[in-house]
Amino acid sequence: MGDAQNIINIAKAEVGYHEGRSDGHWNNHQRYSPAVPGLEWSQNQAWCATFVSWCAMKAGLADLYPRTASCLTGVAWFKQRKRFSEYPAVGSQVFFGSGGGAHTGLVYAYDDDFVYTVEGNTNAGGSAEGDGVYLKKRERRSSYVYGYGYPAYIEGIDSADPAWKGKAPAKPASQLVALASGVKPGARHAQVRELQQLLIKAGFGPIPGSVTDLYGTETQKAVGRFHDANPRYRSVGVAHDPKIGPSGFVALQKLAGRR
Repeated sequence: MGDAQNIINIAKAEVGYHEGRSDGHWNNHQRYSPAVPGLEWSQNQAWCATFVSWCAMKAGLADLYPRTASCLTGVAWFKQRKRFSEYPAVGSQVFFGSGGGAHTGLVYAYDDDFVYTVEGNTNAGGSAEGDGVYLKKRERRSSYVYGYGYPAYIEGIDSADPAWKGKAPAKPASQLVALASGVKPGARHAQVRELQQLLIKAGFGPIPGSVTDLYGTETQKAVGRFHDANPRYRSVGVAHDPKIGPSGFVALQKLAGRR
């Protein structure tokens, strides 16, 4: 299964989800904002772009989509990378309204006349008040459709754009990141959450009490298990070394499946 189909499947599995209600109205309170690191602040706001960011994160494709709650920021992100088109593509991010700033979703199919999408913070009837995740059918040539951002899928992209026909797949950007200097035993740091998630995914969990920003005792034990299995990355002469180093952090990311 390719990357495009992977994110489409994740998005479609959310169809039927509804945000919260208060005082007789939908209130934009949903589960996606708290689950996307860096977008927690967007809770109770319009969440169509946040939904796409969540889907990309769940699919392991966070680097191929803009992580943002802003549709305009998403448009700018794709345009900066020269991956924006007026033609639909499978797995592309579609943007609606003036400058693409009104609404967004994911394209799962297209034909000569229509584009078929999964969209968050929308509704079945077309009113201005979105309430959940829906499958939508949009007219391709509607003035409401602004354009499409093309993720750099490793398998290439199925696009209606003549300029993209036969274009070689873009080489995906590396997902590997550097270790921050503040990540050390006993400290609090935002990247500790990522460290804990990587340790668990690579099989060095469990880490009771995770996921948090505290590099506490249980995280140190998990790092020790990583070093016991990969002694070349531990400090010389330190058994069950609890401190992750820069090269060990890169190796851990690879063990967890990052490219």
